[in-house]
Amino acid sequence: MQQNALLRSGKGLGTPGTTRKKEVAIAAPAAMAEERDDHFVVRNGVRCAGAHLIVDLYKASRLDDIDHIEATLRRCVDAAGATLLHIHLHHFEPNGGVSGVAVLAESHISIHSWPENGYAALDIFMCGKANPDACIPVLRKAFSPKKIAVGEHLRGQGA
Repeated sequence: MQQNALLRSGKGLGTPGTTRKKEVAIAAPAAMAEERDDHFVVRNGVRCAGAHLIVDLYKASRLDDIDHIEATLRRCVDAAGATLLHIHLHHFEPNGGVSGVAVLAESHISIHSWPENGYAALDIFMCGKANPDACIPVLRKAFSPKKIAVGEHLRGQGA
Protein backbone atom coordinates (compact mmCIF):
# COMPACT_ATOMS: atom_id res chain seq x y z
CA MET A 1 0.00 0.00 0.00
CA GLN A 2 2.91 2.34 -0.66
CA GLN A 3 0.74 4.16 -3.20
CA ASN A 4 -1.69 5.18 -0.44
CA ALA A 5 1.23 6.45 1.67
CA LEU A 6 2.26 8.76 -1.16
CA LEU A 7 -1.12 10.46 -1.41
CA ARG A 8 -0.83 13.49 0.86
CA SER A 9 -4.12 15.33 0.60
CA GLY A 10 -5.96 14.63 3.84
CA LYS A 11 -9.26 14.62 1.92
CA GLY A 12 -9.81 10.85 2.13
CA LEU A 13 -9.71 10.37 -1.63
CA GLY A 14 -8.90 6.67 -1.29
CA THR A 15 -6.72 4.78 -3.72
CA PRO A 16 -5.92 6.96 -6.75
CA GLY A 17 -7.57 5.87 -9.95
CA THR A 18 -10.17 3.52 -8.48
CA THR A 19 -13.10 5.92 -8.26
CA ARG A 20 -13.27 6.98 -11.90
CA LYS A 21 -16.70 6.79 -13.45
CA LYS A 22 -17.37 6.11 -17.08
CA GLU A 23 -18.25 9.39 -18.76
CA VAL A 24 -20.96 9.59 -21.36
CA ALA A 25 -20.81 12.44 -23.87
CA ILE A 26 -24.09 14.22 -24.46
CA ALA A 27 -24.31 16.55 -27.45
CA ALA A 28 -25.60 20.02 -26.55
CA PRO A 29 -27.65 22.14 -28.92
CA ALA A 30 -25.50 24.68 -30.78
CA ALA A 31 -27.00 27.65 -28.89
CA MET A 32 -26.15 26.07 -25.52
CA ALA A 33 -22.60 25.23 -26.66
CA GLU A 34 -21.94 28.92 -27.42
CA GLU A 35 -23.13 29.93 -23.93
CA ARG A 36 -21.17 27.34 -21.96
CA ASP A 37 -18.19 28.31 -19.85
CA ASP A 38 -15.33 26.42 -21.53
CA HIS A 39 -12.69 28.03 -19.28
CA PHE A 40 -10.69 29.22 -22.27
CA VAL A 41 -9.01 32.59 -21.67
CA VAL A 42 -7.61 35.48 -23.64
CA ARG A 43 -3.96 36.03 -22.73
CA ASN A 44 -1.76 38.56 -24.51
CA GLY A 45 -4.58 38.98 -27.03
CA VAL A 46 -4.68 35.24 -27.83
CA ARG A 47 -7.62 32.94 -27.07
CA CYS A 48 -6.23 29.77 -25.51
CA ALA A 49 -6.92 26.97 -23.04
CA GLY A 50 -4.54 28.56 -20.57
CA ALA A 51 -0.99 29.56 -19.77
CA HIS A 52 1.61 26.89 -19.10
CA LEU A 53 4.59 28.31 -17.22
CA ILE A 54 7.87 26.40 -17.23
CA VAL A 55 9.81 27.48 -14.15
CA ASP A 56 13.43 26.69 -13.29
CA LEU A 57 14.85 27.51 -9.85
CA TYR A 58 18.65 27.66 -9.54
CA LYS A 59 20.71 27.63 -6.33
CA ALA A 60 17.48 27.26 -4.38
CA SER A 61 17.04 26.04 -0.80
CA ARG A 62 14.65 23.70 1.06
CA LEU A 63 14.18 21.50 -2.00
CA ASP A 64 14.40 18.34 0.14
CA ASP A 65 11.77 19.44 2.67
CA ILE A 66 8.58 17.67 1.55
CA ASP A 67 6.40 19.44 4.14
CA HIS A 68 7.72 22.84 3.04
CA ILE A 69 7.13 21.93 -0.61
CA GLU A 70 3.55 20.86 0.11
CA ALA A 71 2.85 24.08 2.03
CA THR A 72 4.38 26.11 -0.81
CA LEU A 73 2.21 24.39 -3.42
CA ARG A 74 -0.84 25.16 -1.29
CA ARG A 75 0.22 28.83 -1.08
CA CYS A 76 0.67 28.89 -4.86
CA VAL A 77 -2.84 27.52 -5.35
CA ASP A 78 -4.28 30.18 -3.01
CA ALA A 79 -2.30 33.00 -4.62
CA ALA A 80 -3.42 31.95 -8.10
CA GLY A 81 -7.08 31.71 -7.08
CA ALA A 82 -7.16 28.09 -8.19
CA THR A 83 -9.06 25.10 -6.77
CA LEU A 84 -6.97 22.33 -5.17
CA LEU A 85 -8.24 18.79 -5.72
CA HIS A 86 -5.30 16.91 -4.18
CA ILE A 87 -1.53 16.86 -3.76
CA HIS A 88 0.62 13.81 -4.44
CA LEU A 89 4.33 14.03 -3.49
CA HIS A 90 7.15 11.49 -3.37
CA HIS A 91 10.40 11.92 -1.41
CA PHE A 92 13.43 10.20 -2.96
CA GLU A 93 16.32 8.77 -0.96
CA PRO A 94 19.24 9.16 -0.52
CA ASN A 95 19.42 12.60 -2.21
CA GLY A 96 16.12 13.87 -0.75
CA GLY A 97 14.64 15.10 -4.02
CA VAL A 98 10.89 15.54 -4.27
CA SER A 99 8.61 14.91 -7.25
CA GLY A 100 4.93 15.56 -7.25
CA VAL A 101 1.88 17.38 -8.41
CA ALA A 102 -0.91 19.54 -7.09
CA VAL A 103 -3.93 18.56 -9.16
CA LEU A 104 -6.24 21.51 -9.70
CA ALA A 105 -9.71 21.94 -11.12
CA GLU A 106 -7.91 24.39 -13.43
CA SER A 107 -5.10 21.87 -14.27
CA HIS A 108 -1.88 21.36 -12.23
CA ILE A 109 1.37 22.48 -10.64
CA SER A 110 4.18 19.92 -10.76
CA ILE A 111 7.62 19.95 -9.15
CA HIS A 112 10.77 17.88 -9.49
CA SER A 113 13.71 18.84 -7.27
CA TRP A 114 17.39 18.01 -7.15
CA PRO A 115 18.46 19.44 -3.77
CA GLU A 116 22.04 18.23 -4.22
CA ASN A 117 22.24 20.67 -7.17
CA GLY A 118 19.98 23.38 -5.71
CA TYR A 119 17.71 22.97 -8.75
CA ALA A 120 13.97 22.51 -9.18
CA ALA A 121 11.82 22.26 -12.31
CA LEU A 122 8.16 23.27 -12.06
CA ASP A 123 5.26 23.27 -14.51
CA ILE A 124 2.34 25.54 -13.73
CA PHE A 125 -0.63 25.14 -16.08
CA MET A 126 -3.92 26.86 -15.37
CA CYS A 127 -7.04 27.68 -17.31
CA GLY A 128 -10.08 29.80 -16.50
CA LYS A 129 -9.77 32.69 -14.08
CA ALA A 130 -6.75 31.24 -12.23
CA ASN A 131 -3.56 33.33 -12.46
CA PRO A 132 -0.42 31.16 -12.80
CA ASP A 133 1.85 34.24 -12.66
CA ALA A 134 0.85 34.73 -9.01
CA CYS A 135 2.83 31.57 -8.14
CA ILE A 136 6.21 33.10 -9.04
CA PRO A 137 6.54 35.43 -6.00
CA VAL A 138 5.43 32.54 -3.74
CA LEU A 139 8.13 30.27 -5.17
CA ARG A 140 10.75 33.03 -4.92
CA LYS A 141 9.97 33.59 -1.23
CA ALA A 142 9.73 29.89 -0.34
CA PHE A 143 12.91 28.63 -2.01
CA SER A 144 15.13 31.76 -2.22
CA PRO A 145 16.63 30.88 -5.60
CA LYS A 146 19.64 32.89 -6.80
CA LYS A 147 18.14 32.69 -10.30
CA ILE A 148 14.65 31.95 -11.57
CA ALA A 149 13.78 31.41 -15.23
CA VAL A 150 10.17 31.47 -16.44
CA GLY A 151 8.98 30.47 -19.90
CA GLU A 152 5.39 30.58 -21.11
CA HIS A 153 3.46 28.50 -23.60
CA LEU A 154 -0.16 29.29 -24.46
CA ARG A 155 -1.98 25.95 -24.68
CA GLY A 156 -4.84 25.19 -27.03
CA GLN A 157 -4.50 28.13 -29.38
CA GLY A 158 -7.01 27.81 -32.20
CA ALA A 159 -9.03 25.08 -30.47
